[in-house]
Amino acid sequence: MAEVKAIVLRAAGINCDMETEYALEAAGASADRVHINRMIEDKGLLDGVHIVVFPGGFSYGDDVAAGKILANQVIHHLSDALRKFIDEGKLVLGICNGFQVLVKAGILPGNNSSKGGQNVTITYNDSGKFEDRWVYLAPQTERCVFIEAARQIYLPIAHGEGKVVTYDDEVLEQLKAEGHVAFKYVDENGQEGEYPVNPNGSVDSIAGLTDSTGRVLGLMPHPERHVRHTQHPHWSRLEGKKEGDGMGIFANAVRFIRENF
Repeated sequence: MAEVKAIVLRAAGINCDMETEYALEAAGASADRVHINRMIEDKGLLDGVHIVVFPGGFSYGDDVAAGKILANQVIHHLSDALRKFIDEGKLVLGICNGFQVLVKAGILPGNNSSKGGQNVTITYNDSGKFEDRWVYLAPQTERCVFIEAARQIYLPIAHGEGKVVTYDDEVLEQLKAEGHVAFKYVDENGQEGEYPVNPNGSVDSIAGLTDSTGRVLGLMPHPERHVRHTQHPHWSRLEGKKEGDGMGIFANAVRFIRENF
């Protein structure tokens, strides 16, 4: 594998595309920022690309609902192309607003529920305000290629609509049983808890989801904002740290592509 190629999709209101491009390149990929309109006009841009990232921000100002307008563009113009991309064994990552897009476009968790249709969504934080803080995340699956299953990580969040909710308890149990829960919010000791441990009120402390292949990941926290150890709020007190916890997600993606293509 000579070169791992990635695309960071952007649209009006997206504001984390440059940080995401930097993180991918720091992990060893060649990354380009591509506007969603270019992708719709030329779906062949996906040919030869191995990783697509929907970055964080406020696509189209979240005017209808967080990620909804961009999700509708995906549904009506890119669903087949993205499904083919995933079926080819490639990777998709959605961060914060990008996670909202993947869920509202039906790409995550995959809509395998017996109830049919969209059975998971992301809505307003229980606190009723924008949450800007750091959180601990505990991996919940060994299947997702982006994740180191035994490693608890520490990442920042920045969202007003980050609460993951399911249609009902049956859908939640199915998500857990089928290994769709990628990360949970926990405290420093790895224990779930109320606010602010769970910063938005997500059901069962869900912070991220993966699909049935393990090659699609969406999460509310921002790994691209913690790729350098100096981005940690207490970096000067950390001895031996060479990189931020978020770098692992990008490095694992690049490693998977190198090993499989």
